[in-house]
Amino acid sequence: MQTSSHIESIVKRDRWIVIFGLVALIAIAWSYTIWVAQSNTGMDMSMGMDSGNVRHWTGIDFTLMFAMWVVMMVAMMVPSAAPMILLFATVNRRRQEQSGPFVSTGVFLSGYLVVWGVFSFGATMANWGLHQASLLTSMMGSSSNDYLGGAMLVTAGLFQWSRLKYVCLTHCRSPINFLMSGWKDGTAGALKMGLQHGKYCLGCCWILMALLFVLGVMNLVWIAALAAFVLLEKIIPGGAKVSKLTGVLLVGWGTWVILVAAF
Repeated sequence: MQTSSHIESIVKRDRWIVIFGLVALIAIAWSYTIWVAQSNTGMDMSMGMDSGNVRHWTGIDFTLMFAMWVVMMVAMMVPSAAPMILLFATVNRRRQEQSGPFVSTGVFLSGYLVVWGVFSFGATMANWGLHQASLLTSMMGSSSNDYLGGAMLVTAGLFQWSRLKYVCLTHCRSPINFLMSGWKDGTAGALKMGLQHGKYCLGCCWILMALLFVLGVMNLVWIAALAAFVLLEKIIPGGAKVSKLTGVLLVGWGTWVILVAAF
């Protein structure tokens, strides 16, 4: 039977290992994202995004774009999921020390990333469709159709006030409630919990990620701004109010874009 102090020592050790792993993962993802953004002109030209003639993507083009979206989602979303991941690691170790099965925190994280991988595939398909329709002129610039861009901004603003947004954001802001009420033992259980948390996170943030098609898919300023907003929305007091205020601003911005385009 291990003493309480020994258990706490193990929990603290696990926590630092997970923190180090997350920091390394996030740093690698951001480094790759920055590198791709800085190499963006070459990507635009190779995919025909700045030219008058739209070039069809090859399988390599699609794969590279998919990889870019996956890594970018890791860079943007893992920081906001860190509180949940760290709490999972703590609860998981305490349960193991009480004779429960121990599962690597990486299993939970993998489930979370699978969900964003699916989103990345959908985003890549959307990227391809907009490119083929000549509605995305540059990876750094926005959609070439102001009406489409304005409509997306208005939709994102309205979504910030939706019931789905509120439910998903509440879940993301309350990791202890999720883990205490929905804990599942074993490797399969950890994977399912990661998938479930990922679905809530996707439900909360998908429209914000889709705004990159308006703001610039590889515009580092907006990527960083959206990532920071998603993190603050989930951790600061009054995050739900911040979300609704942002919704009002997005609706106003989108309406302005549409009116300017019309007149």
